[in-house]
Amino acid sequence: MPNLPSHTAELEKALALLRESDTIVLTTHVNPDGDGIGSELALSRALRLFLSRHVTILNPNPTPGNYEFLDAEREIRTFEPPRDESTMRDADLIVVVDTSQPGRLRNVGDSMLRSRARRLCIDHHLDPADFADACLIDEEACATGEILLPLVEELTAGNVDIQMATCLYAAIMTDTGSFRYPRTDAHLHRMVARLIEYGADPVAIYDRIYDQWSAGRFQLLGRALSGLEILCEGRLTVMTVTREMLRDTGTTETETDNFSTYPMSIGGVVLGILFIELADGVKMSFRSKGDVWANQLAQAFGGNGHKNAAGARVFDRPLGEIRNDVLRTTPVFLDQFPASKRSEERT
Repeated sequence: MPNLPSHTAELEKALALLRESDTIVLTTHVNPDGDGIGSELALSRALRLFLSRHVTILNPNPTPGNYEFLDAEREIRTFEPPRDESTMRDADLIVVVDTSQPGRLRNVGDSMLRSRARRLCIDHHLDPADFADACLIDEEACATGEILLPLVEELTAGNVDIQMATCLYAAIMTDTGSFRYPRTDAHLHRMVARLIEYGADPVAIYDRIYDQWSAGRFQLLGRALSGLEILCEGRLTVMTVTREMLRDTGTTETETDNFSTYPMSIGGVVLGILFIELADGVKMSFRSKGDVWANQLAQAFGGNGHKNAAGARVFDRPLGEIRNDVLRTTPVFLDQFPASKRSEERT
């Protein structure tokens, strides 16, 4: 599917649902990132200010600290079933952004599927599940924020304010690796230019998200990098964050955001895996280059994502066991992509 133009049948259907609904709930995936948070906040503001809709944002997990500045009005609530079940049940419309898999919403997804509300999904990931009444999905888009900009422009009649622009700029910037991942094309840069014209400040946004690390996060990254493994004749890197590392550095899982990009800077590496040990299982992030389909490896462990960026989460199994399973599978997986062995792929 090509990048969505200003008007498509899918966009018109999404707009109709939003305009017909008075009470709307927005949500995004577990462990929300900049794209999910920025997208839902920009959409919420447009709906509240220009359509006078009653909007509630309910997420499965709290907002990471480096994204809290986007939520200037403290709209986002962490879902609590006793308090929020009735809000989900009585909504006219539930909008899911930045995921098309109800399972990635955890308890919010369970509540959504019980609700009488209609459902709208806005996303850019592969293999969407069939759960929504309408979908605005572009698998070629770099970020959900890219899909949302034309929709927000329609809702506001082109009067996108600084806060909306800031949220959408953050969404796109974070999901493109600061505009350096594949599919960062001229079309995307023209959209970003519009956001800057609306008032987004690229320097300030980058600083708030990436240049405000805690000392503990630096220590955690150092510990993780010191244990970096290079395998499969230099094509694979593996980095691990244990609960002990988190405890020793006084950090949390959310502070590992973007760690998976560092091992990919090593020449010759075409696949990187980050393991994060959690209290109830293991989170895995897969990053790749070229024609190595990271999402296929993630799917083997119950996850999904994009061609070059994917993830999976396994519950109630120890880190050592999961690592062994993944690392037994990975050499065979990489051999499906013989081009990854060529020296010219080693960038």
